Amino acid sequence: MITGVDLSESTWEAGSLYGCEITRTDFSGATLTGITIERCAITGSRFTGTRLTDVRLKDVLFDGCRFDYAILQRVTAAGSVAFTDCTLTNGAWSSCRLPRMALRSCDLSGLELESCHLDGADLRGSRLQGVKTPLDNLRAVTLGEDQLPDLTRLTVAALALTVRSD
Repeated sequence: MITGVDLSESTWEAGSLYGCEITRTDFSGATLTGITIERCAITGSRFTGTRLTDVRLKDVLFDGCRFDYAILQRVTAAGSVAFTDCTLTNGAWSSCRLPRMALRSCDLSGLELESCHLDGADLRGSRLQGVKTPLDNLRAVTLGEDQLPDLTRLTVAALALTVRSD
């Protein structure tokens, strides 16, 4: 168990975290490369500006965490992965493979998705306003009815449609 530790600006390479609980820990500005996180619950922790590259997630829960301005590159999910009540604003995710992931009740404002596969992901309850992504990245995701206005704005922008009231 890791609680209340300051790991900001740290570098983690080619290791693994297994069966752990991490609570209120600061990973701000850290770099995590080539690591595996498996069977872990991470709660109330801060990943602001953190860079995750070639990270493998399996059976991981992130609850109430901050990932604002975080960069995820080639992050993959090999089991159940859930982000609940997390802030993921203004981050950038590229070439991530996160099928069937849950992003429930998260703030995704300003999140950029590039070449990500989120097939079957559950985005219900998450704020989608200002998400920047090609529509293909949202193929087969689950949304709530209340998210349809944000999806409509995203679609209008992606297709460069002109909407007129006259």
